[in-house]
Amino acid sequence: MSKNNISLELEKRETLGKQVRQLRATGVVPAVIHDHGKPSVHVQADGQALYKVFLQAGKHHPVSVQADGKKYTAMIKDVAFEPRKHQLQHVVFNAVKANEKVEAEVPLHAKYDEGNESSPAERNGLMVISHIDVVLVKALPTHLPDALYYDAEKLVGVGDHVTLADVVLPKDVEMDAELTQTIATVYEPSAVAAANDAAGGDADDVDASDVPSDHESNAEEGTQEPEIRPGGKKEAEDQSQAKSPEKQ
Repeated sequence: MSKNNISLELEKRETLGKQVRQLRATGVVPAVIHDHGKPSVHVQADGQALYKVFLQAGKHHPVSVQADGKKYTAMIKDVAFEPRKHQLQHVVFNAVKANEKVEAEVPLHAKYDEGNESSPAERNGLMVISHIDVVLVKALPTHLPDALYYDAEKLVGVGDHVTLADVVLPKDVEMDAELTQTIATVYEPSAVAAANDAAGGDADDVDASDVPSDHESNAEEGTQEPEIRPGGKKEAEDQSQAKSPEKQ
C-alpha cells in the first residue's frame, strides 16, 4: 500500500451547466463530490493541479480533499478529457469513510527476477499478450495498494499463461474478480501476425485466439478520449475509455 498522502484544495463552484465552458477557457476544471447520498458538492480547481492529483492517485488512492470549509477523504470515480487536445474536462470524486471498505481499480504489473526486464518467453523471442491491466479490489482506503504484481518468470513457452490466481494479495485486500481470468499469455509472433492480417491490419491487441477486448467504451456520445490510467505500464499510454462526466 502507498504511504504517500495526496491532498487537494478545491473551491466551491457556482457555475453550472453549459457555462462551465467559460471556466475551462480560463484553465479551471469543474468537479463534483458525491457524499453518501447527501447533496452533491460542486467544486472547481486549477486544471494542472487536478491533473497532477489524478496522475498520482488514479482511481485507487485516497485523496485528502478540502472544499467549502469541509474536509473529505475521497476517491476519484470518473474523469473526462477533451478528445482532440486531451485536456482534463471534469472530475468526479466519491467521499469515503476511513473505516469502511471501498472498491477500486488497481493496476496489474509484471514482476521479473532481479536483473531481468522481460519474461523468459520474451527473452527467447516469443510474444506475451496482456489481456487485462487492472483488477477491481476491495479494502479500507488506507489499505488499497498502488499496484498488484504477478510472476512473469512463469511465462516461458508458447501457451504459458498467468491468471488472477497467481497474484499475491496484500493483507486485508480482497479481489473482486474471477481468479481464473487470464492476465497474460505467451504466443508465437507469427500467430499474432496472422491474426492481425486476418483482422485487416487493425488487430494490434488481438491474439491468436481472437480474444475480445476487456475495455469497451462506456462513452455515451463517443466524445471522450481514452483515459490515461496512472500506474499502468505507461502513464501516457491509453489504457481504457473514460466514461462521460456525470452531472456537472
